[in-house]
Amino acid sequence: MSDTSPEAPRPRSSDRPADGPRPEPGPDPRPEGAGAPNPNPNPVPGAGKPRIGDTRPAPESGAGKPRIGDTRPAPESGAGKPRIGDTRPASDQQGSGERGSGGGRKRRRRRRGGGGQKNGGGTQNRNDKSGDRQRGGGRRGRGDKPAPVEAVTSDEPVELDARTLKKRRGRTRKGRAVGRYLMCVHVGERATQIAVLEGRQLIEHHVSRPSDDISQIHGNIYLGRVQNVLPGMEAAFIDIGTPKNAVLYRGDVQYDPDEVEGQAGEQPRIEDILSAKQAIICQVTKNPIAHKGARLTQEVSLPGRFVVLVPNSSTYGISKRLPDGERRRLRQILDKVKPAEHGVIVRTAAENVTAEEIERDVARLVSQWNEIDALARKVKAPALLYREPAAAVRVIREEFTRDFRGVVIDDRELYEEVSAYVSSITPALADRVEYYDRSREALPLFERYHVDEQLRKALDSKVWLPSGGSLVIEHTEALTVIDVNTGRNVGRSSLEETVFKNNLEAAEEIARQLRLRDIGGIIVIDFVDMEDQANRDEVVATFRRALAHDKTRTQVFEISDLGLVEMTRKRIGEGLIESLTNPCPTCEGRGLLLDEELLTW
Repeated sequence: MSDTSPEAPRPRSSDRPADGPRPEPGPDPRPEGAGAPNPNPNPVPGAGKPRIGDTRPAPESGAGKPRIGDTRPAPESGAGKPRIGDTRPASDQQGSGERGSGGGRKRRRRRRGGGGQKNGGGTQNRNDKSGDRQRGGGRRGRGDKPAPVEAVTSDEPVELDARTLKKRRGRTRKGRAVGRYLMCVHVGERATQIAVLEGRQLIEHHVSRPSDDISQIHGNIYLGRVQNVLPGMEAAFIDIGTPKNAVLYRGDVQYDPDEVEGQAGEQPRIEDILSAKQAIICQVTKNPIAHKGARLTQEVSLPGRFVVLVPNSSTYGISKRLPDGERRRLRQILDKVKPAEHGVIVRTAAENVTAEEIERDVARLVSQWNEIDALARKVKAPALLYREPAAAVRVIREEFTRDFRGVVIDDRELYEEVSAYVSSITPALADRVEYYDRSREALPLFERYHVDEQLRKALDSKVWLPSGGSLVIEHTEALTVIDVNTGRNVGRSSLEETVFKNNLEAAEEIARQLRLRDIGGIIVIDFVDMEDQANRDEVVATFRRALAHDKTRTQVFEISDLGLVEMTRKRIGEGLIESLTNPCPTCEGRGLLLDEELLTW
């Protein structure tokens, strides 16, 4: 029977008569200094719950969960799983040491139970829990995150007969390869530089920095997440994991008409196709430049050596640079090897290749796409799904033919990678890949072939022509302006002839400078005025023929009445000046210094 029954009422201070004598308390069984005496000197086993204001903990026997206001942790006996807010794992042993080490939990429960800090403490614990989960997920993501699919750069070569190999080896003279072009690859600590020379003249220069997944991402495939859709701009910003969001325009969006609501016969708007937080597969078509993010397309393409695979498309095409007879032969091969669910475009490099080589290239690209598609179903956006190969491999894949007399590389590791790649795709040209041993050569690679000297000249704004004329190339935010001058070219017979020949030289040199400096965007050329319309047409025709050697897409308009030629050249990434220079910290690239004396009052 408990002390609170009617037969044995529990003495309390409120039950004492106001005018009666104070009852004598019983002996205090606790040690000295343990606190105030217990008002009930003889508690019955299994006594009730402690009350608010008690200075001693709840009895150990049959104790349950800790109560609000407790100043000691819950008993260790029967302790189960750790509680939210615990700063140490649940105790497996009982003892004074274990109970003493639970002081952190005691304080934490007190903070959570305190009236003034209840809301704040609860919020803090929820944030901690969320933060721990996010941090844990991040660590798992870094450790378990699948690597992006890499382009296949080595494979078993296709066996070719001796006659075919001899035909593809190209011309030789005295046992040495002969060709119009030479490629030099210099690997430095900060970047890899690739120079293409025509004869001894530098015509192309590429810079690639190691492990650059921020600025050199052209051709990479991502699983992006739509950040926001702008109907007024007919574009959407996509998060692909780079510092700046990429942009996807309406014309580059792919969609299934059956899944988009809209009126029949009308093109759906971009806000009807894309929505925020939607995950999409996209590919970079233009590197981020300055303050602009990368440009994307949803029409993904995987370039191979001989063909380009366009997944989930009905695209069917053959390079127009090939002769008609070769196009007919390749069309027959393509009809047999083209996958039913994918599109295929045959490249110029497929000229005279066998059906087995094209079939091998298509199968390799289809396998890569299957890996990319499988990876896209596993990872969360944003994520890199496919990374383009190293710059040297990429340039060789796009340009290396029997017209090259060689590829010279001054790094052993890259040489072995490129050599294996060329041996697998073009075994007839494998012997044209050479290793340039810097330890045995007297001069560095670029100095031996006068690349450094030509690069410095290419950074100048003024370019001299063979006859004495000159070009002045100036860059602005909106466009590039090229001014043609006769300079020291005084001619012999007449002013019209002098100006005409000067403009012809300028047209060929401008085409080379655009390719070398990788100038893109809007370009305005101010040729010297010509009176004869036939001369004007010939200058434009010469300019277009010179631009035909440039693989970058260009569009040239006729000479205007003011003698101006307007043109565009596709901009893919940074130009030569942006790759090799930094803005002046004093004038911020303007080339002007303020006269501080005149501005000081």
